[in-house]
Amino acid sequence: MASYMYYILPAVGGYTLTSLYLLKNPHILHKKKETSFRCRHISHRGGCGERIENTMEAFTHATQQGTEMLELDCHLTRDGQVIVSHDENLLRQTGQDITVSTVNFNELPLYKESLEVTFNTGKFSTGEDRHFARLEDVFRTFPRMPVNIEIKEDNEALINQVSALVKQYHREDITVWASSSNHIMSKCRAKNPCMPYMFSMKRGIQLLLLFYSGLLPFVPLGESFLQFYLPCIFNRTYIPDMPILRNQMVVYLIEKLTIRKSLFDHLVKRGIQIHLFVCNEEQDIETVFTVGATGVMTDYPTLLRNYFIKQGQET
Repeated sequence: MASYMYYILPAVGGYTLTSLYLLKNPHILHKKKETSFRCRHISHRGGCGERIENTMEAFTHATQQGTEMLELDCHLTRDGQVIVSHDENLLRQTGQDITVSTVNFNELPLYKESLEVTFNTGKFSTGEDRHFARLEDVFRTFPRMPVNIEIKEDNEALINQVSALVKQYHREDITVWASSSNHIMSKCRAKNPCMPYMFSMKRGIQLLLLFYSGLLPFVPLGESFLQFYLPCIFNRTYIPDMPILRNQMVVYLIEKLTIRKSLFDHLVKRGIQIHLFVCNEEQDIETVFTVGATGVMTDYPTLLRNYFIKQGQET
């Protein structure tokens, strides 16, 4: 047994040293990704803390505050219109128990006059615009604004329509496929492989396994964006639906496992942008940039703009 150790220990030591070296110098094995845009200021649901979420008024206000990317979700109406809405069922947003796919676009109800901010419990937003927006209207009004589109439902007609609109408005380079579902993401990529895309949840877990096993520096990555929750917002500004995430020990372990500056530095050197969300307090914005993330997703675009002004980095 002892004789085997003469071979095993040098091999393990050599592997470890090589992995650590390549972690800090990924350019040796990997060409750096070059996306057509980089963004630090991302408005979650169009900046839903300052205007009613996902309305054209919210998107316009966010752009006026210097946002560099709009984050939104899409669903398909009965008459085939791609609308911007976080939920497929509109009870939370409108007070009416209606599913988007069961009504035509012109039959959609208005948003509530006041809407609670999901990631800032107990806070509400208002606005003059209470109409649901079409994705086409967003593309037409903000032709060169990067947009992160999350696809939540396994709906090939929706994916086809989103892809068609992206092509119609010539914005494949500045529109990002996003989905927590690996299955849905595979369909999005198959439909339009020219669009950059983010890590799904499954791929994010694989990324962590590769990182902790030392294999990450050797493995090619197709994704251009890593987007996930900043764990320290749990049970402070955001109360998770899942009971397990209300356990502070669980949140602590998630933070220790995911918020690793060496991991972020490696990904950034490979050209992958890292966006943490949803940061609605200045201390959280500061934390995000301290740990090496490249961008912040917030419900309050004015707050983020003011942070950059204070830092002498106005967007």
